[in-house]
Amino acid sequence: MRKRFPSSSLSSYGAGWSANRRIAIVAAAVAGLLALAGIVALLTGGGNDHQAPDSAAPAPTGSPPSSEAAPKPSSGSGSVPKPPQISEPVAYAKAAAQMLWSYDTRYTSRDQQLVGMRAWMTTETKYADWASVSGQVPDPVLWSRMADQDQHATAHVTEGHYPGAFKQALADDPSAITEAYIHVVTINGTQQITWKNGGAGAEERAVTLAVQCRPSHDCSLAAIAPSVTQ
Repeated sequence: MRKRFPSSSLSSYGAGWSANRRIAIVAAAVAGLLALAGIVALLTGGGNDHQAPDSAAPAPTGSPPSSEAAPKPSSGSGSVPKPPQISEPVAYAKAAAQMLWSYDTRYTSRDQQLVGMRAWMTTETKYADWASVSGQVPDPVLWSRMADQDQHATAHVTEGHYPGAFKQALADDPSAITEAYIHVVTINGTQQITWKNGGAGAEERAVTLAVQCRPSHDCSLAAIAPSVTQ
């Protein structure tokens, strides 16, 4: 029997995008548009939910916290890559998805993983939903179990695009995005997971991200949607 621990981005634990923060981010991205209600509906459950794969190993009981304090920068970021200097939303979202789907418990502690992920976030607290991102990291017990098995993963991004509803909203009112400059981007790809004794497996991945790209500034991650919107 294959021995593997669950993994959606880092695990099957994707924390929900809190309702108030979700609405604020999406509203900022398409403020004033008649299509706003439809886009909020898509991002809050109207899209195709990405189901976590089955796992041979039992998941630990309990649920992760809905939010987590920002990690201390002094702990380092281990194997987590630094955010790229990219000013194009889809390109940045591709890089962010690859970061989210990649990890290495052999060389990176859970705290380091969180520090590395935090560096990708927008510094504008009004739009940053850190809970939706930190919720992708397994709890300390599961991370320890993954580390015991030398579990690590790499990712390959196959494509990225703006969801149809977001493109329609921009077409209806191109100037509406100029308040927060937040773009909704869906990324598809694959994740290769490896663990002790030759264990390995590849799985398809998909995620919808909110990416902030202000003019003359590098992009940053604002949030992860709870379901995939095509």
